[in-house]
Amino acid sequence: MKIKEIEASETWQIRHEVMWPDQPFEFVKLEEDKEGLHFGCFVEEKLISIVSCFIVGDELQFRKLATLNEYQGKGIASELLKYVFNLAKEKGLKKIWCNARTEKKAFYEKFGMKDTDKNFIKAGQEFTIMEVLWE
Repeated sequence: MKIKEIEASETWQIRHEVMWPDQPFEFVKLEEDKEGLHFGCFVEEKLISIVSCFIVGDELQFRKLATLNEYQGKGIASELLKYVFNLAKEKGLKKIWCNARTEKKAFYEKFGMKDTDKNFIKAGQEFTIMEVLWE
């Protein structure tokens, strides 16, 4: 398994297939993708998991963390998230946050993230904002 930086366009297929299969493909292309850092996890040259990161000031928001269905439950997204957390620490950032699907909240809590109780619905999915703060 190898994690490396990728182009935004390389994330779109997994975003669509895993997160928003019922939406048009264009739905997963974000205007802000061009400002982000995008990382992929590869197994034998096959892209299997992705995440996009956006740094503003001393905060990092990660978005669109997704792993192909056949690779889920194997700790791959956890490794990708550890990579993102290390990146944020290396850059001296004070906060990491995400818009988590409410049914995935427990996954993010394993990384010390707390629910802010700020909830919203997007395209029929319920989300909550999760964050972790560092001194």
